Amino acid sequence: MTDVPRTPAAEVPDDAVLVDVREDDEWELGHAPGALHIPLGDLPARLGELPEEGAHVVCRSGGRSARAVAWLQQNGVDAVDVAGGMGAWLEAGRPMVSEVGDAPRVK
Repeated sequence: MTDVPRTPAAEVPDDAVLVDVREDDEWELGHAPGALHIPLGDLPARLGELPEEGAHVVCRSGGRSARAVAWLQQNGVDAVDVAGGMGAWLEAGRPMVSEVGDAPRVK
């Protein structure tokens, strides 16, 4: 896989577009507020939903998001991988919300 640009979770700008490529069940348990949820398998069909200025891409630990960033770059989208995924996001104390009524967590 091509090297992809990475940004530590703690350094993702507050105004960055964050694209979460995890599956629905992972998203529901905990995600960043305001993130755009596009599961990895849906990314090609939903490419038009991404902003022209690019996005930071996150998954659970970094594998899926790195693949997504490589694919996005090959398709002309400026994208950056969030190093360490949502696990690192949580450890960095970044905000999270849950869709299930429990405290947000990373699965």
